[in-house]
Amino acid sequence: MSKSKQVTWGGRFSAAPDALMLKFSESVSFDQRLAPFDIAGSKAHAAMLAHVGILTKKEAKSIAEGLDAIGQQILKGTFKWNTSLEDVHMNIEQALTKLVPCAAKLHTGRSRNDQVATDIRLFLKDACSKVSQKLRLAQIEILAAAERNLGIIIPGYTHLQRAQPVYIAHHFLAWIEMLQRDITRLSEVASHANVCPLGSGAIAGTTLALNREYTAKLLGFVDKKGKALVTQNSMDAVADRDLCIEFASVCAIAGVHFSRIAEDLVIWSSVEFGFVQISDAFSTGSSLMPQKKNADSCELLRGKSARLQGNLQTLLTLMKGLPLTYNRDMQEDKEPLFDSLDQTLLCSEVLAGVMAGLRVNARKCRDASKDPALLATDLVDHLVRNGVAFREAHHAVGHVVALSEKQGVALDKLSTADVMKINKRFGKDWAKAFNLEHAMQARTGTGMPSHKGVLSQIKRWNSVFA
Repeated sequence: MSKSKQVTWGGRFSAAPDALMLKFSESVSFDQRLAPFDIAGSKAHAAMLAHVGILTKKEAKSIAEGLDAIGQQILKGTFKWNTSLEDVHMNIEQALTKLVPCAAKLHTGRSRNDQVATDIRLFLKDACSKVSQKLRLAQIEILAAAERNLGIIIPGYTHLQRAQPVYIAHHFLAWIEMLQRDITRLSEVASHANVCPLGSGAIAGTTLALNREYTAKLLGFVDKKGKALVTQNSMDAVADRDLCIEFASVCAIAGVHFSRIAEDLVIWSSVEFGFVQISDAFSTGSSLMPQKKNADSCELLRGKSARLQGNLQTLLTLMKGLPLTYNRDMQEDKEPLFDSLDQTLLCSEVLAGVMAGLRVNARKCRDASKDPALLATDLVDHLVRNGVAFREAHHAVGHVVALSEKQGVALDKLSTADVMKINKRFGKDWAKAFNLEHAMQARTGTGMPSHKGVLSQIKRWNSVFA
């Protein structure tokens, strides 16, 4: 390559970059997906340059029309990307200058440093919206599953051991709560992204009389009152990648939620549990064993969580030793950022699909929830209501459980005489604590799994989703 062909920064150099260096340093192969945001930023920058008199209105109009034309080429897939121009910014600028010669003025008062920082913020505002929408669709399918399966009781688990009874709908609603926190975090990231760095230049701004607030308004970087929001330190504006880390963190946390939900479904769909069936559409078989139906959709949801955590770790490690301001290392932020978006969107869609086709085996759930040991804590509550201190009541019921195991008799089938030998306060009505329906309806506190409570939660979520 001749020196003249390096149009972005070649004036300083007497020799062209080695072909290997070009291959090593180019980013357009992946950062081209920033093109819509780069075009929007350039149009706003051109309008601002015209507003302050650096461009004429005619020049700004021509530049905007040229950018729109390039945007259409990119959308149609006819735009030719050139790796020798390194990145999305220079590819678009050089193509634009061929169409509109006055576009040679477009880069006035800006650097690729503040340009990419702006693109990323626009990208993240859009990404947060997209992920939130997909998570909402997953929540809606989970809610529908809860509504389809009202009244079905399952054992709740701690340490993967049977603990206390809950409605399966209550368990589903817990998943909705988890995803709602992810949506809340995404709104916070979008809010943090809503500050415009354009006009910060490479590090120290410019001596030209730019109007950064004008650009910010055109790009939608405004508060609820329409006031422009711009970064306040030119060095931090181009050095900051906190937003990439924040977004990857939200995606990683969402991935953990996907994984935990998936693990429940993998366990529940096993023959040993048999609480649910995952639809054929989201299952796979075995190449050897014809009887197999594997919950691979859920297993992959578990696996994707590791990938999302890896993206977060990549970004943290990338940034942890960099001095201010911009360093070329930061080019490596794009791929983990884009992958976090893509995989979180995909996982959200798969989760929605799994839940839409999920079938609950009411008989299996009913049989498992008949275990009287699930209501041992209710027996403790019975003693507490009879005036026994909780810790004493806990020990007393522990002795009753031990007696049940020793005699090989179900907890609720022990003789009243034997039980009252342990503590007279059990009373002759002690076995009433094992009435499952009564036990469920007694859980009336806020957030508890009574039938009424579950219906209240469903009503609340339907209101949120309306």
